[in-house]
Amino acid sequence: MSKITIKNCRIETNKNILIDHITWEFTDGQTWLVIGPNGGGKAEFLNAISGDPALRIVPNAPSAENPSETPLYSSVFGNDVEIVSLERAARLIQEERENDESEYMEGGVDIGRTGRVFIAERLCGSIAKNAPLPKVALELDSRPEIKLCGVEKILDRGLKYMSTGEIRRTLLARALISGKKLLILSDPFAGLDKESRTILLKFFENYPSLIMGMERWHEIPSSITHVLEWKNKEISFCGPRADYEKLLEKRAAEKAATFEEVKTAFNSELAQTLNDTSVIRESVSSKESMLQSESPVLIEMNNVNVGWGDHHVLRNLSWKLRQGEHWLIRGPNGSGKTTFLELITGDNGQVYANDVRIFGVKRGSGESIWEIKQKLGIVSYRMHVEYRMLGGTSLKNVIVSGFRDSIGLYGAATDVEMTAALKWLKLGGFEGRENESFGALSYGEQRAILILRSAVKCPPILILDEPCHGLDEAYRDRILQLMEKIAETGDVTLLHVTHDPSEKLANEKHILELHPDEDPMYLIINE
Repeated sequence: MSKITIKNCRIETNKNILIDHITWEFTDGQTWLVIGPNGGGKAEFLNAISGDPALRIVPNAPSAENPSETPLYSSVFGNDVEIVSLERAARLIQEERENDESEYMEGGVDIGRTGRVFIAERLCGSIAKNAPLPKVALELDSRPEIKLCGVEKILDRGLKYMSTGEIRRTLLARALISGKKLLILSDPFAGLDKESRTILLKFFENYPSLIMGMERWHEIPSSITHVLEWKNKEISFCGPRADYEKLLEKRAAEKAATFEEVKTAFNSELAQTLNDTSVIRESVSSKESMLQSESPVLIEMNNVNVGWGDHHVLRNLSWKLRQGEHWLIRGPNGSGKTTFLELITGDNGQVYANDVRIFGVKRGSGESIWEIKQKLGIVSYRMHVEYRMLGGTSLKNVIVSGFRDSIGLYGAATDVEMTAALKWLKLGGFEGRENESFGALSYGEQRAILILRSAVKCPPILILDEPCHGLDEAYRDRILQLMEKIAETGDVTLLHVTHDPSEKLANEKHILELHPDEDPMYLIINE
């Protein structure tokens, strides 16, 4: 029996045709993986079959090659579909930011929707702010879906206070509780720790109708039977898993044959880009600032404690970052990795209640947040959400904003800045796309642009919070190589958060492990 049938159709918005031809069928007994490079058409396809109101699947006119075939789109699921994706997670945090009423509230804190409210709304509809919780919300703790996703302890935490992985698990719990017949999971492992990945893999084996989207062939559940690959807004493969695995083996052999040549070419291009943009980088680094310490200790934390209410995120943490020591930060979801980084960037107000020193200056000693950020390059979930809220900024202006430490570009770019931006876009694989809108890119392409933005001035400290989220294989390889080569310059010190052990760089010889339920709650490893 056919569950979804698409014959000679297109995907369009009110203004544009995004994909002009699709023919595909999803039948009983199949579990599909939809894969492909960033911007290749995968995201549009998944969003369209999920019922995204901004997209339509529309039959084309009968083809000249097969005039007797009637174009058709049918789905037994109708609106009974739920999608969980990085895009949806980012949109959720964006909604919480836009609805924040802290400035109008006594005490100045609006925690927004809690995980409990957000999940319960899928069952009972919208719940008014400060209204008594309905019975269905109070009884969530006992639901098996909640236990499966491991969100019992964070149900009453505001969504805006959750880590990336906690938000993903909350979205998954909401999707399971919805009881929708078709579940679409796009890049489901991004930002999840080992325990959460294990939970998901077990779950995949039993869900009756599931479509998974992935940027690359990585941790593919054994339940996947068929693969649909997208490239350049077209289907480039459609068939059984075994046939696709054979194709991957062929591609891997071809890639291995040219690996050193490609790596050498990229390194040469990066070196040329750094040389060509040295004038503007030197100009940025020479800006007057009180943060001019010559000490080899770039950051120092002494007995740091962070939390709210009865929830302790960091306890008695003491740590130093010395110039040239590249650190990997790891730990389970909710262990405080992002909070740790936000103490450095100044995005967590509790930094002023602790002994945290940046470039020898204690936070709260009169320095401005801009003086701090002049010396930082940052890629984070928070940064990504903030740029998504701007949406229409051109790619060239996003890159230029990296020189100015701003979210968005205020004032026209200079000729020198624009020339440098074009060189960095070319290095990242975006040559000729400088006038495209940031908001029009796929999630993974947006991430790649923000990584380039963080690196353009080769800052003393480069902070990378799950930088490879949503990146396809090609972008991921390029970005990891970029990070490694920038670290080798000796001018930049890395702080790198990732759950994926394959993304650890060779020059990251120092590891900070956070363990929230242990005492002490952190472990320092020097390799």
